[in-house]
Amino acid sequence: MARPAPREVDEETIQVPASVRFPVELTPPDGFDPARLETWPRVEGRLEWVEGRLLYMPPCGKMQQHTVADLVTTLGIWVRSHPGFVVGTNEAGVRLGEDTRGADAAVWRRADVDVRDPGLGRGTPILAAEVAGHYEGRAALRDKARWYLERGVAVVWLLFPKEREVVVVTRTGESRHRMDERLPSDPRLSGLEPLVEELFLQVSTEPA
Repeated sequence: MARPAPREVDEETIQVPASVRFPVELTPPDGFDPARLETWPRVEGRLEWVEGRLLYMPPCGKMQQHTVADLVTTLGIWVRSHPGFVVGTNEAGVRLGEDTRGADAAVWRRADVDVRDPGLGRGTPILAAEVAGHYEGRAALRDKARWYLERGVAVVWLLFPKEREVVVVTRTGESRHRMDERLPSDPRLSGLEPLVEELFLQVSTEPA
């Protein structure tokens, strides 16, 4: 079998050993302003600005990306019948205080955001959702949940594709939900109580 041609690498690409633990802190480029997207470096992966540090994560794997797709589909269906809200994804920029995070998905009140503004919105989402992946396990996601809650986010969903489990975190506590269960409703998100299996539909489907 012929070996595939080696992938071309940009001359500025930094090779790192497999033992490196993510996220990796990067040195911000000259002129970097975390509030202005045009000043962020362009990378293959994900960037966040947290507590004065520019953090890099590599692109997500298949299980994580398929679960994010199911999550966004579920939220998108809900928001079509709830026009007072908007859903963001694609590492949705959440700018709260001096920090900027990229949520896998988030829900805002429409009145709190300008959907035509191409920059980072400063409205606080009601819901933020994060999906576990190869480099982000339970500890990392719980740290993110704590960050969201401390900055005014009301509800955080943590999705774990391997276990097919969702942990719902609020200021009053947390609850765990498995297949055949529904996520609890919240008065601030009327009618948003999906079945857990809806969020893991693709990773739960056996190949033909």
